[in-house]
Amino acid sequence: MTQYRAVFDAEVTFSNEGGLQAQGFRADIPGPEFTPEEIGRLFVTSLDLLMTESVTVHDVRIIEEAHKGTRGGPSDPRSH
Repeated sequence: MTQYRAVFDAEVTFSNEGGLQAQGFRADIPGPEFTPEEIGRLFVTSLDLLMTESVTVHDVRIIEEAHKGTRGGPSDPRSH
């Protein structure tokens, strides 16, 4: 079975001020048709970020690669 990962850059802003940026982050996704909005939600979940006001995901590439265990992703045993 083919597995997919999203490779992307992200910017997060927090409701209590401050922010976070990521470049080239990789996350397990269930299939090649995952949207940037879904990837953003997965990114926030995988890092257990609290008080997130917004997340912007850009430069998304979907690649065929074995899942590595992204928390909240398709390989997370807690999501089954």
